[in-house]
Amino acid sequence: MEPKRFAESELIINEDGSCFHLHLLPEFLADKVILVGDPARVDTIAQHFDSKEFEVSSREFHTITGTYKGKRITAQSHGIGCDNIDIVANELDTLANIDYKTRMEKPEHRTLTMVRIGTCGGLQPYTPTGCFVASVKSIGFDGLLNFYAGRNDVCDLKMEEAFKHHMDWNPLLCAPYVAQADPELINQIAGDDMVRGYTIACGGFYGPQGRVLRAPIADPRQNEKVESFEYDGMHICNFEMESSALAGLASLLGHRAMSCCMVIANRYAQEMNTNYKNSIDKLIQLVLERI
Repeated sequence: MEPKRFAESELIINEDGSCFHLHLLPEFLADKVILVGDPARVDTIAQHFDSKEFEVSSREFHTITGTYKGKRITAQSHGIGCDNIDIVANELDTLANIDYKTRMEKPEHRTLTMVRIGTCGGLQPYTPTGCFVASVKSIGFDGLLNFYAGRNDVCDLKMEEAFKHHMDWNPLLCAPYVAQADPELINQIAGDDMVRGYTIACGGFYGPQGRVLRAPIADPRQNEKVESFEYDGMHICNFEMESSALAGLASLLGHRAMSCCMVIANRYAQEMNTNYKNSIDKLIQLVLERI
């Protein structure tokens, strides 16, 4: 099979040779990538680096590549939502696996290790505010992976059907998909001090996560049903907004990826910690040590 060439309209390269949204040059991408939603959190990660070699910001995308205890690491922000993960995961993959000068796919695949550090809402009594949750599998409410060929090959189809049956799934909603994080990476990062469970990645912060303000939600029992779902002896532990797209796209593109989040709101107990920004540094340091 002849190598594939990517057209100018599909692989968009800036005049300086960087990728369209992230403004990264291929040589500035490390094999180990820590992903965060908040651009300011990239600085929090980089303050632990022994040295910094590159920094760039564009919109919500902030990147610093440096070294931590001999490990070259890229800290990359992605903003909020699975739609942003679609941009970041695809552009990072192009930097690793497409020759930007010839626009041809490289003959040898380069595998990235991507760990997302985020915040989330806990859904179980054993996920109080302040605990860390590692997403073994993520249920995507966003529908992103359904646009890609091969999604059935990387998703847990039996779990999808069990979840839809349990939820009495509304056909007006996107079909949920179940993406699995890299098992070896979960063991490497989660250790014995993170809760392991399932995660739901929502397409919004309010209605999709069952929050009721002035606009009522379609299924008032949504969160009750989510909390009671069990599959293979595990429950859904948390809500967040990116883990399914990251795990799914990484599987499709041949990368290792997972998400780990600190619980800042326990929806079960109706508790919220708004002063979490100092606490999350502990999770950052754990990931830096283990990645």
